[in-house]
Amino acid sequence: MIICNPGEAMLDETTLERRLTTLEQAVFNLQNKLDSKPSSDNWLEKLIGSISDDAAFLEAIEYGRAFRQSDKPSSDANEYS
Repeated sequence: MIICNPGEAMLDETTLERRLTTLEQAVFNLQNKLDSKPSSDNWLEKLIGSISDDAAFLEAIEYGRAFRQSDKPSSDANEYS
């Protein structure tokens, strides 16, 4: 049996079986990796530390800090002329 999708080369049954076996093994490995991690019912414990090293996270923190600083009233705004 030969399977062909538009834009792809034709695959014979042996190649398809080999690719399916590889895919099944990869899924099995991922499931085991997830199952071996300690589980926590607390969503905050799951989140803590998960993105703190990410450059985009650090940039978002800086944008938030700048926004909060820009929203503070200046000392001149409280004075009346």
